[in-house]
Amino acid sequence: MPPLKIGLIDLVSKGPANTLWAKIMHANLASIMPQVIATWCEQEGHEVTMICYTGYEDLTKELPKEVDLVFISAFTQAALLAYALSNYYRKQGAVTVLGGPHARCYPDDAALYFDYVLGFTSRSIISDILNNCAPQRPVGIQLSAGKQPAVFCGVQERWKFIEPTLKKAPFLQIVPMLGSVGCPYTCSFCIDSTVPYQPLDFQTIRSDLQFLRTKYKKPWIAFHDPNFGIRFEDNMDAIASAGPPKSFNFIAESRLSVLTVNHLDLLQQNGFIALLPGIESWYDLGNKSKASHITGVEKVNQVSEHVNTIFRYVPYVQTNFVLGLDSDSGDEPFELTKRFIDQSPNAFPGFSLLTAFGEAAPMNLEYQKQGRVLPFPFHFLNNHLAMNIKPRNYDWVDFYDKVIDVTDYAFSAKALYRRFIHTHGMQTRWMNLMRAISSEGWGRLKFYRQIRQNLLKDKSFRKYFDGETQELPAFYYNIIKRDLGIWWQWLPETALSHNANAYLDKTVAG
Repeated sequence: MPPLKIGLIDLVSKGPANTLWAKIMHANLASIMPQVIATWCEQEGHEVTMICYTGYEDLTKELPKEVDLVFISAFTQAALLAYALSNYYRKQGAVTVLGGPHARCYPDDAALYFDYVLGFTSRSIISDILNNCAPQRPVGIQLSAGKQPAVFCGVQERWKFIEPTLKKAPFLQIVPMLGSVGCPYTCSFCIDSTVPYQPLDFQTIRSDLQFLRTKYKKPWIAFHDPNFGIRFEDNMDAIASAGPPKSFNFIAESRLSVLTVNHLDLLQQNGFIALLPGIESWYDLGNKSKASHITGVEKVNQVSEHVNTIFRYVPYVQTNFVLGLDSDSGDEPFELTKRFIDQSPNAFPGFSLLTAFGEAAPMNLEYQKQGRVLPFPFHFLNNHLAMNIKPRNYDWVDFYDKVIDVTDYAFSAKALYRRFIHTHGMQTRWMNLMRAISSEGWGRLKFYRQIRQNLLKDKSFRKYFDGETQELPAFYYNIIKRDLGIWWQWLPETALSHNANAYLDKTVAG
């Protein structure tokens, strides 16, 4: 079989980007698995061209040309762009493959627009596609290895595909790494809750870190583990053996229950400068925060004290919250979050609206059984542009009033000033300010206020939110058309809608 011409497209952005945050950070958000697949394909003897779309490239010029096979990796928010690109390539005779979170969350919908849809992906699955590269239509084939690979290509193997993307980052270049996959926790709303925890080879971590020291004076590295530090001593030993203390700047997402004082001391010694613990709720999911038996004010006080302790060791902390959980009702959850902001003023609050991503999590099945999942287009399913679950304990306007209030509180001039003076180091101060005044803070606040106004003034808009109609409001339609730009003409007509209860329907049929 002659070598194939293969294109790989990692969609970090769902369309053109124009924010400061996107300009500086999108190139640092590249996914690891597309780089792994590109490496596997090249090792199989094929010709590979890979791009990472950050929103600042001209896709018409950057896309791989005259290819036989195209792999596209996309989160759900970029699914419509992925569908349009697949249609574009299929018209040219190429076979298309979708991977990434959207393929796992909405496999049946994705199969309508791709020849292959990949869940967990092994090298043998990739080899099978390469050896049998043929169109699969009208409905594509779904393939999954059943679990995450036990071995991934390390940074050194992937460097050919990492380096061109990092060169797009104007100031800060952050290398993506993995120390583990899966999750030991069982949060029913989380995509990783059903994926068994699996540490990766610690020797590979050590050798990759040593390699990066030949590329950068002091490398910045982001661990993409959903739960970094479960095998804590092994991770620290691998890092410590790769270079002298403080040879690296590390960023990781971990759990408060892992971030004990002894562990924080080791993290500080080994160069961890940013941690992203999940708090999620003041009433639920306490197994992540060593607060499984307390709620409300007591939990706020305990978590705030813990976060303030972390700041004695690590200069940057983002605390993650989920707004709209069924355990929330009334003003109290939002007032407690404001209290936490006051008590831990240097923590950057990351807010997510409760979102059901198809088959991603067990709880999504319950939401569908209750008839609460709304068919918002994929373009808006990124945890903040749309909440596609009707809240249990709030009217929509009341809910958005509270979301606006807590977001405004978190990114008010007073909060920004307090976050600035309580944060050490100009880099961390600058990062907080940039995020607050960009799309993540003030940008979301402006969008939420527009949604609230539409709910009050546009009856058809409100009916869509209440599930009384599935006719997409022009407000959302126009945003999609604007964001896709030239790729709008390639978007299949049926792609704007999807079966929001596909997970339930499949379960019942099975």
